[in-house]
Amino acid sequence: MSYSQFNKVLLIPFVLSIIYHLDNVGAKVGFHKNYVVSYGYDHVSLLDNGRKVQLSMDMASGSGFRSKKSYSSGFFEMKIKLPEQQSPGLVSTFYLTSNGLEGQDTENHDEIDFEFLGTDGPPFILQTNIFANDNGGREQRLKLWFDPTKDFHNYAILWNQAQIVLFVDNMPIRVYKNNNSFGVRYPSMPMLLEGSIWNGESWASGGRKIDWSKAPFQLQYEGFKINGCESENKECYSNTFWWNIGEYLDLTPHDKRVYKYVRKNYMYYDYCYDRGEFFNECHLK
Repeated sequence: MSYSQFNKVLLIPFVLSIIYHLDNVGAKVGFHKNYVVSYGYDHVSLLDNGRKVQLSMDMASGSGFRSKKSYSSGFFEMKIKLPEQQSPGLVSTFYLTSNGLEGQDTENHDEIDFEFLGTDGPPFILQTNIFANDNGGREQRLKLWFDPTKDFHNYAILWNQAQIVLFVDNMPIRVYKNNNSFGVRYPSMPMLLEGSIWNGESWASGGRKIDWSKAPFQLQYEGFKINGCESENKECYSNTFWWNIGEYLDLTPHDKRVYKYVRKNYMYYDYCYDRGEFFNECHLK
């Protein structure tokens, strides 16, 4: 079955399910409602009356933003368009992290990552990673089935008491179950949302150096609405939030078919086959 055929058969029910719950997901929420610039202030531009933000990177600096509030569960998403020019060595991100919160240990922390590794053309590489009161090491990499530099695509994180699911254009591409009862760590600290562009030439893109003659590299985001439980709320796992109930506590049979298809056809690296220290959690998932 081709991707286009698979898309028509399996994705429509899933998309309808997600859209039903996302309150005005398509509405263009302004950047300043939920986010602030965190660094590289002169490398950040607001576009479309603040409904888009552009992060730039050159030899002087990268740039980034973060949410005004921290969260302890939710469904978080962002529409992203990657730099159009060749960009080996760059890393563009959208992620949740407990780093930056007062009193938080920056070495052992919680984090859920989308990291786009710069490239000079297809394949376009997306790396995901999960930190659970540690330093991560749970990398997975897949080759995107579209060109993320040509248009905006939707990237989302579901985080509740049962599972973490990462989505690309409403397709589940990664699942991390809460197996805390079996001694497996699970992200539970309050986390901020962040986006950034930075120099990763020491490891990203096979260690290739950034071609600064093509700078500035420009990364755009839109869709700044947040569906999340603010961390001061002590009931962030309660069923008063739609992402904590029903189909969001496990993958549906439909979701599992989509997930299996993505892993089989697009994933090319999984830490579970490479990192012995994670044998327990990989065996359980």
